[in-house]
Amino acid sequence: MVDRAFADPSLAALYDVLNCWGPGDDFYLKLVMSASSVLDVGCGTGRLLARARSDGHRGRLMGLDPAAAMLVRARDAERDVEWVLGDLRSRAWDGEFDLVVMTGHAFQEIVADEEIRAALRSVRAALGSGGRFVFETRNPSARAWERWTPQRRYEISDPDGTAVQVWHEVELPVRGDRVTFTETYEGARWTGPQVCRSTLRFLTPDALARFLTEAGLTVVEQYGDWGRGPLAPASPEIVTVARAAY
Repeated sequence: MVDRAFADPSLAALYDVLNCWGPGDDFYLKLVMSASSVLDVGCGTGRLLARARSDGHRGRLMGLDPAAAMLVRARDAERDVEWVLGDLRSRAWDGEFDLVVMTGHAFQEIVADEEIRAALRSVRAALGSGGRFVFETRNPSARAWERWTPQRRYEISDPDGTAVQVWHEVELPVRGDRVTFTETYEGARWTGPQVCRSTLRFLTPDALARFLTEAGLTVVEQYGDWGRGPLAPASPEIVTVARAAY
């Protein structure tokens, strides 16, 4: 699941430029390669599953995303994957997968308690006995949103080589564990700035564990970074590995 902004084809074309392959992708790729059947929830442009297939994965791979523009790019990248338009409410599974992943901080886009519960119930239903659910969220203790300011602009090039400026601005004050912000894109391909508004939820490790337990999932490992370092207050990530309860 990617930011709703990427439902726009002109922005979907920028996704992989904005989010270059990195240590998190390597972390997930190893997990995918070791599982015989994988569901990638919020697969975006499909690069994780496409890479797994090109690296020799021969099992079942399914990518699920609500943005048609992203799945167009996924299908162009790899035909030998099941690409499904929708979200966790779109399908009913019955223990079909050894591994479910949510990458790119997609879990944080599920904001309301009942939406989180419903999503986790669907994940649990998709997993076979002992299957794993692996995802990451930003650690609220690290307060990443404080660095999302208009002063921190960065420039990328779109597929045609045209410069695009991107910046973020948080709506203040931040209340509780929800952070609302805008992401702005400005470049020659548009007549004016493209502004996308999103809300993310920053759950603590304890809150994550409660939601997972309620859904029949047990936390078996948590890391603070992609090198599997311990989770500490200053850790940028909460990388969670949960197992389906027997």
